[in-house]
Amino acid sequence: MTDQLVQTSKFLSLILRHAPEKIGLALDAQGWADIAQLLAQAGQHGRRLSREQLDEVVARDSKARYAISGDGLRIRASQGHSLAAVDLALPPAAPPAMLYHGTASRFLEAIRAAGLLPGARKHVHLSSSRETAVAVGARHGKPVVLTVAAAAMQAQGHVFYVSDNGVWLTQAVPQVFIGFP
Repeated sequence: MTDQLVQTSKFLSLILRHAPEKIGLALDAQGWADIAQLLAQAGQHGRRLSREQLDEVVARDSKARYAISGDGLRIRASQGHSLAAVDLALPPAAPPAMLYHGTASRFLEAIRAAGLLPGARKHVHLSSSRETAVAVGARHGKPVVLTVAAAAMQAQGHVFYVSDNGVWLTQAVPQVFIGFP
């Protein structure tokens, strides 16, 4: 993506995941925003954005961070919300036996002590691909891939969801289910 598209994606991430109030935007209970309102409010707050630019960011985002509704009138972030009021209304899903979590080596001590916690987000993010986990971990420093015994977790009553873009979500991962390198 070009620098302008990256900056637009970062702006959308902030607004649709964490702080819609920064531009006076309202999200519904499932995190959807009216696209016309998003474009108008962004413009009123110094961020000119056309529908074509928005569609290009959504189409070119390699992680499919955003989803547009079937009628083309609404947009939402696929996951990663820190807003308590947003519930993506994803149905519980049966995970594969093993999932992966990419992190940086400097976080290992805290993870060994407390497990994987969502931090400011609503869920811990997991991937079905080791390669994706490496890429995620590399964003934060020297990457480390942890394995998560997802099927065993589910058998113990933990609930999993899968977002529109294939990211696996769960409330937290206790240490006992984590495989460290």
